[in-house]
Amino acid sequence: MLTSLARVSRSIRTSSVHIRARALLSTSVQPHVQVHGGLKDADRIFTNIYGEYDTSVEGALKRGDWHRTKDLLYLGREWIIDQVKKSGLRGRGGAGFPSGLKWSFMPKASDGRPHYLVINADESEPGTCKDREIMRHEPHKLIEGCIIAGTAMGASTAYIYIRGEFWAEAMAVEKAVAEAYKKGFLGKDACGAGIPFDVFVARGAGAYICGEETGLIESLEGNTGKPRLKPPFPANVGLYGCPTTVTNVETVAVAPTILRRGADWFASMGRKGNSGTKLFAISGNVNNPITVEEEMSIPLKDLIEKHAGGVIGGWDNLQGIIPGGSSVPVLPKDICEEVLMDFDDLKRVQSGLGTAAVTVMDNSIDMIKAITRLSYFYKHESCGQCTPCREGTTWLYKLMKRMETGEAELEEIDMLFELTKEIEGHTICALGDAAAWPVQGLIRHFRPQMEERIKSYRAAKGIEIDTETDPNKKFQFAE
Repeated sequence: MLTSLARVSRSIRTSSVHIRARALLSTSVQPHVQVHGGLKDADRIFTNIYGEYDTSVEGALKRGDWHRTKDLLYLGREWIIDQVKKSGLRGRGGAGFPSGLKWSFMPKASDGRPHYLVINADESEPGTCKDREIMRHEPHKLIEGCIIAGTAMGASTAYIYIRGEFWAEAMAVEKAVAEAYKKGFLGKDACGAGIPFDVFVARGAGAYICGEETGLIESLEGNTGKPRLKPPFPANVGLYGCPTTVTNVETVAVAPTILRRGADWFASMGRKGNSGTKLFAISGNVNNPITVEEEMSIPLKDLIEKHAGGVIGGWDNLQGIIPGGSSVPVLPKDICEEVLMDFDDLKRVQSGLGTAAVTVMDNSIDMIKAITRLSYFYKHESCGQCTPCREGTTWLYKLMKRMETGEAELEEIDMLFELTKEIEGHTICALGDAAAWPVQGLIRHFRPQMEERIKSYRAAKGIEIDTETDPNKKFQFAE
């Protein structure tokens, strides 16, 4: 028996040693988890985003704009595109497509047609207010970015298409363009580099659909802003039938700084595939609404608490956040606590970075009413060209109004979700998707509220719920 006890004792000691060894081994190989955010002032691209300093060309020169631009242009289009690719810059207008790759789609050799660069400054996404700050206070970054991006595309002309309501912003950009011509940065010998480059400012009329690249091109040509079928793509047949690239204000404005400081510098910030800095426009139920430049991949909660003064009433009062403009699905509090503000992590939780317009909603907000208001917006802004969008957005709004009051059947929630799937992916442009996704996010995360609204209405009216048609028993729509 003693021998048995000794064996057991040795076995326990041996097991304990193995357990401790495994614990030490486990500790030693734990990967370092990098927390992004807390952007240093030295790494900021937009140093006058709040208009605290001189916005004229003289002030821009003091802040480093137009510094040795000629030398950057001499390095040529292939070098510029290669650096933008290495930097990992992705489009800042919503889609997040790799910018260097997009710029490279323009034909390398001219067939006699001019190439055009078109800047999409039609910032009409509800909640988005980042590009207007660049146009107001950092217009020379945008104009310098135009000549850099234009050279990379073989273009000698750029059009800046500004939203009709942006009167002050248009005046600021037109003033900056005039200053750039006077300084010799634009014209027949732009920046003294021996190349011609002209910039023209065009005004829209306030139509949301003109934020879509081909709808914008149609408007710029003087036509009704209705998206074109693709192919052909704008890089082959765009403005006036010529090769054209349409890109966002912020995307172009950061290009000169990336080239000066190096692609590796920009790529060192944010997670892989989500590089650089980003302007985040934070609004809604926060103590300090703000547009702020931060590192990509910063946790959403950190972004709200560090820069927007936190949620009104504290984080526990948070109900949900739309993280990237009105067209992306809303996220509930539990997801907001851990999600990162970049393209890939927000896609993981079935939402999107979009324009990085962060709309915060606390518990005082009627979430169903808020999404209903967005449904009305997309119904109103649909150009009516595609049947799924024209008819679908109308029915989305009608059903959402029923959900708002509770005057609906429980099974209509699944009907509503099915309707979004019939719209999504079945239109010429992405407006159909933009109308469908907010409703999908509502159903995905706030369905209990929708069901409770219906049950309360029926209880108040003395109407019994028919369990035979209860969708919880009868329907199981998969996403």
